This record gives sequence, structure tokens and C-alpha cells, in this order.
Amino acid sequence: MPLTGIEIFKLLPKTNCGRCGEPTCLAFAMKLAAAKAELAACPDISDEVRAKLEEAAAPPIKLVTIGAGNRAFKIGGETVMFRHEKRFENPPGFALLIRDSMDESEISARLERFNQLEYKRVELTLRPELVAVKDESGDRARFEATVSKVKENTDASIILMSPSPDILAAGLKVCAERKPLLYAATRDNLEPVASLARQNSCPVVAKASTLDELARLTTQLTDSGVNDIILDSGARSLRQALEDQILIRSTALSKRFRPLGFPTIVFPGEMTDDPMKEAVIASIFVAKYSGIIVLSDFQGESLFPLLVERMNIYTDPQRPLAITEGIYPVGNPDENSPVLITTNFSLTYFIVSAEIETSKVPSHLLVKDTQGLSVLTAWAGGRFVADTIAPFVKKCGISEMVKHHKLIIPGYTAIESGSLEEELPGWQIMVGPREGAHIPAYLKTWQP
Repeated sequence: MPLTGIEIFKLLPKTNCGRCGEPTCLAFAMKLAAAKAELAACPDISDEVRAKLEEAAAPPIKLVTIGAGNRAFKIGGETVMFRHEKRFENPPGFALLIRDSMDESEISARLERFNQLEYKRVELTLRPELVAVKDESGDRARFEATVSKVKENTDASIILMSPSPDILAAGLKVCAERKPLLYAATRDNLEPVASLARQNSCPVVAKASTLDELARLTTQLTDSGVNDIILDSGARSLRQALEDQILIRSTALSKRFRPLGFPTIVFPGEMTDDPMKEAVIASIFVAKYSGIIVLSDFQGESLFPLLVERMNIYTDPQRPLAITEGIYPVGNPDENSPVLITTNFSLTYFIVSAEIETSKVPSHLLVKDTQGLSVLTAWAGGRFVADTIAPFVKKCGISEMVKHHKLIIPGYTAIESGSLEEELPGWQIMVGPREGAHIPAYLKTWQP
């Protein structure tokens, strides 16, 4: 059983040094017991005490790594049911399903889509992470060849899927260094699949038809020395799968029930034959609470919204999405192009840059770091005022890029125009529209 806050406090050095970020050792102990602090934050505990506290410090849902190297993918490590309580830690992975019964051209086409479906957004790269290779032929050689093709043509983390330990071993022979996820250990093949996982240091999926049976399987796996486990409750209807996800998560978090304290895997493609309905089902499991979502195929029109949803849910709600401060060219601006300024809140940036593109007037867009706050909020908080804007304009290099030295500020900060002209000698401050939708009409009147 996990230790209570008072039990943890008795083991701490009681120096109240504050180096952990908390004012007292008691406060740190309480957060540690609630899985809201990291044990490593305390610099003075002994190795013996550290070992005793590992149970309390470990996240209720185990962190599991799939793959190796730069594309190693981590899931789990979660500590809360709801994002507003703290944040969700590790976003779910999207896996492309490839069956070894497919012909070569179809496999090649799917792998090409996997590699091409990559998007840049808010200075992040959005892309899928995994390829699931499923044994449908029952042919060791064919499965091995398919795994080899996936390995040679992608840098993805790999899921090997077969009920047969022998066929899983054949796939492992090809890609063991990638540390693939083995799917799946069941009550019928538990020992041989567990043996493969131990020998190759690979994570494994435990699959059962009920949560009680699943808990028994994970207990047997951990007793045998396999600790990196993913859960498949076996549900293949939306309602039952969703109920299972919520029960697994809540049991692990509120009851600290270790046999279900692992990330999960779901298969929306086995719940419907409609591709768009599959994407809708997948979107549900992005929020509630899957670790891996295996899709029957990837198409840009359905994958991109899922990637954006995942990005939005798995950001810290206390830290708005922001882009890097700097000068962003929109179109192909030159020395006579207008210069606009806004904040680095990502939504503000996307709205403003999109409206500039709509105007078809190439422009220089200055983005000021306001810690991710929008224009009005940043202005009210003193982060988007003359005293902060002027030094940024002076140092960013825009003066050398344009001849006219006219700066367009958002209409909501018109009150700063006079102070800005004092802070920026030689610059003419122009008040732009209050709403982004009015930017195109405004820019069409631009004269350098």
C-alpha cells in the first residue's frame, strides 16, 4: 500500500530547507503522497529512504516506453483524472495498422502516408508515432517480411500483433533493437509471451475479457518480472470500451490499485466500418483516456484533427500555447511592406497571420513574448505596453529591414500609441483594427 503523507514525513530529513520548492518537509510529504511532487526534488534523502519512498513517489499509472532511440515513445505516468487538476503528462500515440495479409503495394502506400502525414503547428511537429503489424496469415515468414518492410521504411515505434508466441518471436528477430510492443499476453499464452518480453526487454500488452481477469494477468506478469505493461480490456464496443477506460483510470488513481495502474490501448477500427466514425471514436479516446489508439488507416482529413485535439488536451492548462518571440514574414515582404505587432499567444498569432494572408499584402509580423497571453490580457498585465514593446522593436532588427519605420499596433492598445512614439523616436505608430477580421481591409489602404 502507498504511504500516507505523515508516514512519508517521518522518513524525510525534516530540515525544511526549501530546496524541493515547498516551504516545509511536511508540505513536500503531503504533495508526494498525492503524487503531485517528484521524489528527486529532495536533495538530502538517503538511498535507503529513497527506496522506501518509491512506492509513494511513483505515478499511479506507470510510465511505459515503447521503442528506442530518438523515436522512443512514452505513455502513462498520469496522476490526475481531469486536466484542470494539474495536467495530463504523456499524450496518446496514434498507430497505423498494417496486416501481413495485405499486398505489397498497399503496405507501401500506407507506409508512405505514415511518413508524409506530418504537420507544423505552434512550433511543434505533429505526427503519428507507431505502426502496428498484425499477423493475419499465420505464416511466420510473411509476418517477418512485413515487419522487416516496416522497419526499413519508417523510424516508427513498432507494435507486433499475434496470438502466437512463435510468430511474435519471428517478428522480434527482425526488430528487437527497436524494443517493440508485444501484443498480446493472454491467459492462454502468458508464460511464453512474458518470456519473450523479459529476454528482449520489451513492453507487453495484457489482454483479457474483463477487468478482473486483466488485473490477474498483470499481477502474474509483474510477478514474473515483466513490469512494462499496456492494458487491453478486450472491449470492442464504444460504450464498454469507454466505461473500461474510465474505470481503469479511476481505480488506479483513487484506489492506487497497482494491477490496473498501466496505460491502455484501444482499437476504434474494430468498433465500426465507417472511417469517419472511427475518427470520431478515436477522438473520444484521446480525451478518455487511452495511451495508444490503433487506427485501421491514416488519412490526412481525419488524422490532422486528431493530432490537433491531442496537442490541445495534452498542454498544461496553466501555460497557454505560445510561439517564439521574433519577426515572422507573411507572404514575401520587402523593405516597403507594413510592420504589425501582436502577442505570442498562439491563437492570436494564427488569427492575425491568417488575416494578413487573406489581405494578400506581404507583411512583417512582429511577435512579442507576453508569456502566451492575448493582447488585452497582456496589456492589462503590463506585458504588452510601451515600456516592453519599445525595447523589443529596437532589438529585434526590424529597423534594418524596412525604410518607412511605421508600426501598426492592435486597436485595443491604442492608448499606448503616444508612449510608444516617445519610446521609439523616428517611428510612426499607427493604430490598426480591433478585430482580426478587419485587418485585410485595413492593409489594402497601406502606403509606405
